Amino acid sequence: MTTPDLNLLITLDVLLAEGSVARAAQRLRLSPSAMSRALARLRETTGDPLLVRAGRGLVPTPRALELRGHVSRLVQDAAAVLRPAEQLDLKQLVRTFTLRTSDGFVENFGPSLIARVGEQAPGVRLHFVQKPSKDSAALRDGSVDLETGVVGGTTSPEVRTRALFEDRFIGVVRMGHSLSQDEISASLYAAGRHILVSRRGLGKGPMDQALDALGLQREIVTVVGGFSAALALARASDLIATVPARHTRNLRTSLHSFELPFELPPITISMLWHPRMDADSAHRWLRECVREVCAQS
Repeated sequence: MTTPDLNLLITLDVLLAEGSVARAAQRLRLSPSAMSRALARLRETTGDPLLVRAGRGLVPTPRALELRGHVSRLVQDAAAVLRPAEQLDLKQLVRTFTLRTSDGFVENFGPSLIARVGEQAPGVRLHFVQKPSKDSAALRDGSVDLETGVVGGTTSPEVRTRALFEDRFIGVVRMGHSLSQDEISASLYAAGRHILVSRRGLGKGPMDQALDALGLQREIVTVVGGFSAALALARASDLIATVPARHTRNLRTSLHSFELPFELPPITISMLWHPRMDADSAHRWLRECVREVCAQS
């Protein structure tokens, strides 16, 4: 099948608007003979004479009248596609962004982010969804616009990332717990009963590796899928939760937090998005909002 010459649409649009080969040629900066050849090609392509002589002028055929409005819209739409993006008007922007975030992000950064977005773009809605895994398929298929979390080995290599902040793990217990009163050593920490946070249901975390290096081992009583659940259990029991500090700041109200008595490397929280959203002005604005809110917190 022969690919049609889409440039003929522009020629047809001008011919139908002008009703004259000479005026159409002048408007498109072509010679009259070149425009006549273009009209001949259009007649051959459409199988219709399109413009026929009536006295000293040309009149459109019924087929040409049928095409005129459709062709005009096609040309206008094509011009809009090829035109540089207009400046973003946040006050007029109506859009829903889906953000997939790690446990604790919404509780700590959500209120400030929602307030900032609502002030600048009242027509924008934020839809927060849970992050069951680090798989990048949701970014790739467009069901998620932006994601936050730690970049890992399962993150797709085409995904764009930008660091937001560093976080560190701390221990958390209920007020009145023995660890809320004593100076904490590695052996005292290991001797307690612990909650492990693991979305994948793993049996050990980075704390266990650090304790192994010291010849210590802790007792993991239960495994939960998120920091919120771990802190709820710690609040109502003598269990110890080990969670990232910044992610859980608001969740740790009325709980006792303490520095871990051994070294753990910090974790970097980043935002992730698919490269097709790089040039989207509204998406760029949202990324900047997230960055600023995390920096100010």
